[in-house]
Amino acid sequence: MVREPDVPVIDPVLTARPPKLAMNTVLDAAARFGVRADSAHDLGSERDQTFMVSSAGEPVAVLKVSNAAEHPDTLDMEALAVAHVTRVDAGLAVARPLLVVGGDPARPADHRCLVAAGGSEHWTRAYDLLPGHGRHDPRLLDDRALGEWGATTARLSQALRGFIHPRAIRTMPWDVQHAARCRPMCASIADEAMRTMVARTLDRFDEHLAPRWPMLRAQVVHGDLTIDNALVDDHGAITGIVDFGDMSHTALVADLGPVLDSLCIGRTGSDLLRVARLVLDGYQRVTPLESAELALVGEIWATRLAVGLAIASWRGAIGLEDPAFAERFHESTASILEGLLAIGWASLAAELGGGAAPTGAGALVARRHAIFGPATEALSYDEPIEMARATGVWMFDTTGRRFLDAYNNVPCVGHGHPRVAEAIARQARTLTTNMRYLHAGAIELAERLVATCPAPLDTVFFVNSGSEANDLAWRLSTAFTGNTGGLCTAFAYHGISSAIAPLSPETVLSVAPSTESAAPHVERWIPTDAYRNLHTDSAEFVGALARLEARGVAPAMTILDGVLQSDGVLDLAPGYVRELHALSHAAGALWVADEVQGGHGRTGEAMWSFQRFGIEPDIVTLGKPMGNGHPVAAVITRRDIAERLSRDTVFFSTFAGNQVSMAAAHAVLDVLDDERVLPRVAAAGHALRTAVRRATAGHPNIGDVRGMGLANAIEVVDDPITKTPARLHAAALKNAMRHHGVLVGTTGPHGNVIKVRPPLAFTEAEVALFVDALSRSLSSLAAP
Repeated sequence: MVREPDVPVIDPVLTARPPKLAMNTVLDAAARFGVRADSAHDLGSERDQTFMVSSAGEPVAVLKVSNAAEHPDTLDMEALAVAHVTRVDAGLAVARPLLVVGGDPARPADHRCLVAAGGSEHWTRAYDLLPGHGRHDPRLLDDRALGEWGATTARLSQALRGFIHPRAIRTMPWDVQHAARCRPMCASIADEAMRTMVARTLDRFDEHLAPRWPMLRAQVVHGDLTIDNALVDDHGAITGIVDFGDMSHTALVADLGPVLDSLCIGRTGSDLLRVARLVLDGYQRVTPLESAELALVGEIWATRLAVGLAIASWRGAIGLEDPAFAERFHESTASILEGLLAIGWASLAAELGGGAAPTGAGALVARRHAIFGPATEALSYDEPIEMARATGVWMFDTTGRRFLDAYNNVPCVGHGHPRVAEAIARQARTLTTNMRYLHAGAIELAERLVATCPAPLDTVFFVNSGSEANDLAWRLSTAFTGNTGGLCTAFAYHGISSAIAPLSPETVLSVAPSTESAAPHVERWIPTDAYRNLHTDSAEFVGALARLEARGVAPAMTILDGVLQSDGVLDLAPGYVRELHALSHAAGALWVADEVQGGHGRTGEAMWSFQRFGIEPDIVTLGKPMGNGHPVAAVITRRDIAERLSRDTVFFSTFAGNQVSMAAAHAVLDVLDDERVLPRVAAAGHALRTAVRRATAGHPNIGDVRGMGLANAIEVVDDPITKTPARLHAAALKNAMRHHGVLVGTTGPHGNVIKVRPPLAFTEAEVALFVDALSRSLSSLAAP
C-alpha cells in the first residue's frame, strides 16, 4: 500500500498516479482528432502519458493523456494560453492542440476528449508535429544558442503578459513561490549531505526570498521551459515549445529558474555561471530585469534546484514514480546546487549582475593602493566609504547607511534619476554608434544647447568629458588667434589633458603649494576675495598679462569657471568679470566659459554661470553633468572659430555624440524644464545659506558663508579677526560631517573651505538635516 503524501495541500496532479493507456486506446483517441495512426511510442512523462503516434513508421502527431486528477478547466487554460501566445507573437513556435473532429475552434473544450482506462477517465489532447528534435544534450549548446534560449524565454513571457485565467492561481511546488511546501518532502532525500543542502536553501528562501517575493513583477508564465519541453535545431536553438502543464501566476523572474536548472546540467566551475550569464543576457535583450529581480535570480535558481531534489525524492519514495527514474538527475542537480551555495548568496547575486558583493572597506583600501599607485587622488574622509547605491540626493553604503550628498555635482539632476537612467538604458538597447551616421538626436541636442546661449554661439562639438571639451577649446583658441598663451585663476581646475593640465594649477598646488607656473605659456591671476576685501580690481589679471608679454607670449585663451569651485567658491562682481573679458579681447585672447561645474542651472539664476556677469563668451564648455554623469560633454562656439580650425584639420571623436550620450543629455534638459529646477535651486540655496549663517553665527572658526544657488562655501578660519585659513579644522569638520551622515568636500588654495555642491535635486527639505549635522560636527570639534 502506498503511503499517503505527508505534505500540505498542493495541486492534486502531483499526488495522483500517471495514466496507463494501452496502444489500441491511444490510437482510438488519436482518431477522434482526425489523426490516422497505426503505432504509438511512449515518450515518458512525470505525471501524464505522452505518445508519438505514427503511420507506416512516420510520426504524424503527439498525443498527451492527462492525469486523472487534472481539472478540465486547467487544460482549457492551456489551450487558451497557446492561442493567446500565437496571436501576440506569431513567430513563436508553440505546440497547438488539435480540434476534435467537428469541433468549434472558439470552444477550448473542443480541443480535448475523454477516454477511459483502468477504471479511470483521462482527458486527451493531440498536437501537430513541430520542427526540430527533443532531448538535446544541454552541454552541446553553443554560446549563441544559450543566448537564444534566454531570448525565447523572455519572448514567451512577454507573449503571456496580458493573459490571465482563474486556474493559473494554483499551488504547484515546482513554482518557487511555494517552495516552503516542499520542506516535509526533504525527509525522502536519502543522502544526508544532499538533504542538508536542500534544507539550507529552503531556509534561505524563508528568510530572504519569501519576504521579497511580493515586490517582484508577476504574471502567468510557462514555468517549465526545459530541454525536455522544447524542440531544438541542430545548433540547440529552440524551434518549438511544448507542454504548458506547469503554467501558473507567479513572479516573472521565476520563469528563469527551470531554464537555468536545465541548461546548466553537467556544467561545473566557472562555466556554470558563464552559461547562466549568457542566458540572462539573451533574456534581457528582450525583457530587461529590474534590480530586485537580478539580485534574486541566483536564489530563485538555487531554490528551483532544491525543490526539484525534494519533489523527485518524495515521488519516488511514495511510489508515484520509479525511484531510479525520478532521481535520474539527482547527481547533476546536487552538483549545481553545491556550486551555487559555495559561491555565497551575495557573491552569486553579484556574479549574475545583481550588484557588487560587499568586500569590506578595509580590504579594498589596501587593494586600491596596490593597484592604482600613489599618483591617483586619495580617498575622501578619514574613514573611506564603500558606496552601494544612490538616489536623488541620498547615497547608501554597503551596510545600508544613508548619507546626504552635499558634494557631488556630476549627477546633476540627482543620482539615478529615472528619466535619465531609462533614456540611457532604452537607447543602449537600440543603437550606439558614432556621428559618421546621421541621427536626429545629436542635431536636436545641439540646437537645444545653442538656443540657451547668446546668438553668436551657433556651432557645437560633442566630446566625452570636460577635459576633452577644454582641450578642444584650447585647440580652437590657438588656431583662431595664432597665439600660444593661456590664463586661468590661481587655483583653477579645468581638466587633465596635456594641454589643459597647465591650466589646472589645483592638481599641482594641492600637492606642492610652492610650485610656480608649470608651463611658460600659462599665467594665473588671483581672483577677488570679497571676504578679505582683496584683489577687488583687475590688477592681478593685468599683471598676469604683463608677465606673459614679458616672455614674448601672446594669450590665446582666458578660461574661467563661473562659480570658481576650486578657488574657494568665490562670488565675483559682474563688473569685475566684464573688465577681465574686455582686457582678454584687447590682448588678442578668446574668452572660454567653463560651465562644467557652474552650468546646467547650478546658480539658480540662469542656465549658465557666465550669464550672471553679462558677458558673451567666445567658447562655452560643458562636462559630464550634461548627461547626469554619463560620459558626454560639449563645446559651443562661433561658426568663424570653428571654420578656422577646419582649415587645418577635421574634428572627430569616435563615440562623441553617440545616441546613448545624446539620450542622456536630452533627458537632463527635459528634467531641468519639467521639474523647474532653476527656481528650486535658487530657493534651496538661499534657504541653505540663511540657515547656515544663523547656525554658525559667532562660531570662532566659521569666517564666511557664501555662494550662489547650489554652489556654496563655508570658510573655516583660525579666528574671525585674522581670518587665517584653518586647513586642519576644515578637514576635521568635513570628516565629522561624514560621521553625522552628510557628505561635503574641502576646496580653495588653503584647503580650508567646506565645499557644499550637492546634486540639483537638493531642496529646502534637506536644509535642516544639513544644518543639524553641521552644528553637531562643530560641537564635537569644540569638545575636549
